[in-house]
Amino acid sequence: MDAIPWLLDSDPAIRWQAMRDLSEASPAAIAAARARVAREGIAAEILACQQADGSWHRAGAPAWLPTLFTMQLLRATGVDPASPPVTSAIARLDAGFRWSQEFGAKPFFEGEVEPCINGGTLALGACFERPSERLARRLVAEQLPDGGWNCEAPKSTRSSFHTTICVLEGLLEYERAIGSAPDVAAVRKRGERYLLDRSLFRRRSTGEIANPEFLELAYPPRYHYDILRALDYFRAADVRPDLRMRDAVQLIKNKRQPDGRWLLERSYDEALALPFPEAVGEPSRWNTLRALRVLRWWEQTG
Repeated sequence: MDAIPWLLDSDPAIRWQAMRDLSEASPAAIAAARARVAREGIAAEILACQQADGSWHRAGAPAWLPTLFTMQLLRATGVDPASPPVTSAIARLDAGFRWSQEFGAKPFFEGEVEPCINGGTLALGACFERPSERLARRLVAEQLPDGGWNCEAPKSTRSSFHTTICVLEGLLEYERAIGSAPDVAAVRKRGERYLLDRSLFRRRSTGEIANPEFLELAYPPRYHYDILRALDYFRAADVRPDLRMRDAVQLIKNKRQPDGRWLLERSYDEALALPFPEAVGEPSRWNTLRALRVLRWWEQTG
């Protein structure tokens, strides 16, 4: 069954991306749908619950955690960064938020010390017109010999799937924000090879599944890795489909339900500043949107 009408009849954040990625809608119609994102639905709810100091709060969590994770969900909505509600929110965050003193009390978009957090922060800054060259250069310098990244380095010399996908997303968004950056792109390509050489979910040494959770389709975005997140990154990076992705793509195909939808198999929403509207085990518009556009990319490009 065709799940696209289900996606089009939903939150503006999902609707406009489905129009852009999965339909033949005109650029004008897509732009009009995107203009609604900042005013209606989950993006508008995120903007409305921002605190006066620019952060987002969740009871029992340090301020940086809901701020980072809620901002990552805002980025995922594809909201126009030039829309007035967004520019106001980003200005408040930039002026008011500071990382803790142990990390230098730096502004939000300058990041802290862990590459998984800094990859997400770099992506946010680049997306919302605050690209940090200093942060990008730090991440470039922290690439490990095997091509990936790990928050446990230098104690660990082996890269992490989780950290690597966060940094790759950040570097890609940074390149888009500043234009050509050949040295950054070369580092990012090495990071992509780290994932590809492991077929996106296997141990390179044995070929075994590195972590069963990598095969569970999770949302909203955090630092956790899974195969759909990786494939959606490669699609966004305009990478030509590679045979080393084939097993991961087949797993995504196999997870499609008889009604044409995909389920939410895992959720990392514990530190969001607002309730996430999807439940584990139920059909997920976010996963369905991402799975359908990955399969379209795979079939049309490869």
